[in-house]
Amino acid sequence: MIQAAVLGYGNIGSGVAQVLRQNRDVIAARVGQEIDVKYVLDLRDFPGDPMEQKVVHDVSVILNDPEVQIVVETMGGTKPAYEFVKQALLAGKHVATSNKELVAAHGTELLAIARQQKVNFLFEASVGGGIPIIRPLNECIVADHIEKITGILNGTTNYMLTRMREDGMDFDGALKEAQELGFAERNPEADVEGKDACRKIAILCSLAFGSPVRAEEIPTEGITRVSHADMEYAARLGMTVKLLGSGKRAEGGVLASVAPVMLPMNHPLASVQGVMNGILVEGDISGALLFGGAGAGKLPTASAVVADVVEAALHPHETVLKGWMQPDAKLVPAGRTVRPFFVRFSGSYAEKAEETARLFAVCRVLENIRDGEYAVITGAMPEEEFYEKISARQDVLGSLRMEPQE
Repeated sequence: MIQAAVLGYGNIGSGVAQVLRQNRDVIAARVGQEIDVKYVLDLRDFPGDPMEQKVVHDVSVILNDPEVQIVVETMGGTKPAYEFVKQALLAGKHVATSNKELVAAHGTELLAIARQQKVNFLFEASVGGGIPIIRPLNECIVADHIEKITGILNGTTNYMLTRMREDGMDFDGALKEAQELGFAERNPEADVEGKDACRKIAILCSLAFGSPVRAEEIPTEGITRVSHADMEYAARLGMTVKLLGSGKRAEGGVLASVAPVMLPMNHPLASVQGVMNGILVEGDISGALLFGGAGAGKLPTASAVVADVVEAALHPHETVLKGWMQPDAKLVPAGRTVRPFFVRFSGSYAEKAEETARLFAVCRVLENIRDGEYAVITGAMPEEEFYEKISARQDVLGSLRMEPQE
């Protein structure tokens, strides 16, 4: 029997214990022996819970027990998760985690320790919940040069944008509903400001391009400035708005960003609705591969964690996820990205046509959709040039990036 320990008995941690218990026979058949949870680390007690007798409050009990071969970290955040995970790896224990903040901030170091100790540091559930994406990038698409990764990586914001487009809700109404349904935290900053998606695209870029991409260096914009008016125009154009995390190979390094983008409805990610996530991987050999499914939730995420537990059990003396190596990837300024833009102005286009034309080439004008304003779609231009040009205009009501044509 293989003994495991779970650090953090919240939503995901209890889900991991449930999956290991509920599917014990299936897991044992695949591994060749049973996997049992010997300890659960938490500050709380859980009277009446199936794990009640296994709860401990001191991590050293787990770290010093030679019977514990696999540690599951589902605490979230970096403190104290980072120290606990590092100590577990140094003690020769495999670690499986769902913690994207930990992986984005310390993944390079923890992967290096795992290689040194000939154990596994696995994090399939850190991106996309139950969607298999880390393992395919590490094992299934290894003959390709990955050229680009684009993803809807946050279910909260995707739910909100879906409601804003399909049901005419404004930002505040969509956020309130997401919180009431449990899709958004009481403090939604990490979601709506794009920080969660940023950590996830940093992990995917690091793995796909082979060098660490630091989340704090990725230009990030959330959805707080996306309005129902933007959605109304998008619908008239046969388009939609999605919060995209993206990374691509570029001359001189990696071009990465997180921002709301207006997509045509025939784009592979345009149909990803509600709390679902979608990840588009573009390789030079395989072409475009789309991964989709539940990006969060107790059991989908727990399933991905348990898949890592099984992987570690099947490779007790081999590091299967090689990950990325130093030095850090060089990030190319996102302002160099050439793309068209959607812009809303107050007033009448007839009165401001010459002034607008002096700013940029106008490819399309949209009038009579909302009173007292008009919108234009610009020709393709560098982002830094676009934002510099509109910064001096007092009549700009809003703007959105549009997906550039490759």
